[in-house]
Amino acid sequence: MARSSATARLRGAAWPICAGDHAMFLSQLLLPGGGRGVALREGDAAHLVPGAESTRDLAQAAIAAGRGLAEEAAGRGRGAPVDLVQALAEGRVLPPVDHPDPAHLHLTGTGLTHLGSAATRDAMHGAPDAGELTDSMKMFRMGLEGGKPRPGEAGVQPEWFYKGNGHAAVAPGAPLASPAFALDAGEEPEIAGLYLIGPDGTPLRLGFALGNEFSDHVTERGNYLWLAHSKLRPASFGPEMLLGALPRHVEGSSRILRDGATLWERPFLSGEANMSHSIANLEHHHFKYALFRQPGDVHVHFFGTATLSFADGVHARPGDVFQIEAPALGLPLRNPLVQMPNDAAPVAVATL
Repeated sequence: MARSSATARLRGAAWPICAGDHAMFLSQLLLPGGGRGVALREGDAAHLVPGAESTRDLAQAAIAAGRGLAEEAAGRGRGAPVDLVQALAEGRVLPPVDHPDPAHLHLTGTGLTHLGSAATRDAMHGAPDAGELTDSMKMFRMGLEGGKPRPGEAGVQPEWFYKGNGHAAVAPGAPLASPAFALDAGEEPEIAGLYLIGPDGTPLRLGFALGNEFSDHVTERGNYLWLAHSKLRPASFGPEMLLGALPRHVEGSSRILRDGATLWERPFLSGEANMSHSIANLEHHHFKYALFRQPGDVHVHFFGTATLSFADGVHARPGDVFQIEAPALGLPLRNPLVQMPNDAAPVAVATL
């Protein structure tokens, strides 16, 4: 297949806007002269937001002023122009939201939320007897029947998993490191909701971003109760955060590049029109726990996928590059795969 380069396609071409004529995107980056900045993009023009060093600080200022995040960002005027594609190429783009204390950023997610997602999972967790439904298929059907409740009501709860904290958050363009004990290193192209918990404990959605919910599918296939182990891997999201509502229908593509050529590629669909759960229902079943409503904390919650290279028998190897893109969510997310050094010795716990 022909070589695919997001940078080459975007330079000199229109920016990929499908979230509406007035879509706004925020990103965080390291500045060439040192320090950090927040960039606001509308159309093909991006500029620094004056006085903003982080999305979280900008959001807290919006809360204090009683304004929305988009209003706060736009109301500060225009700082210096920013070439986001060049910043990505130089490795200066950070995740679109983070926390100064990584322990207060939570990476979580949910599965079996998209139409078509059950087929892959069902094959991974095949029933021992013909005609018997797997737990994956049972949960998927529960979502079809009760995942989109009426406003003000709680629907059926989805599958839920924990990926780690801010120490596991990987910047766009940075490597996704697979541990030496992993049996697989596979991408999961998803949309993530990004949240800040307000001073009164109210979860406040900042926006939506592309995500690679990197997982170990061979470990998961070995035993469904190993799902928790398979999800304790790094994850990347960004480069940009879409402000406002998520389009009901989102089209994207997921590919693996090897030696500059496309090894594997599949389209994926997301947005509520392609999901068995509503975003509101997924949010409720995450934030219903008081643990996840601690003021000042940041949450990145992955909403699931129906597209995996693993389902097509593809096994990524170190040096491969994962590329996930959906024009409605801004610039593509790219991350190379690396393997952590092998240390065969078991972890020994010392007595204090």
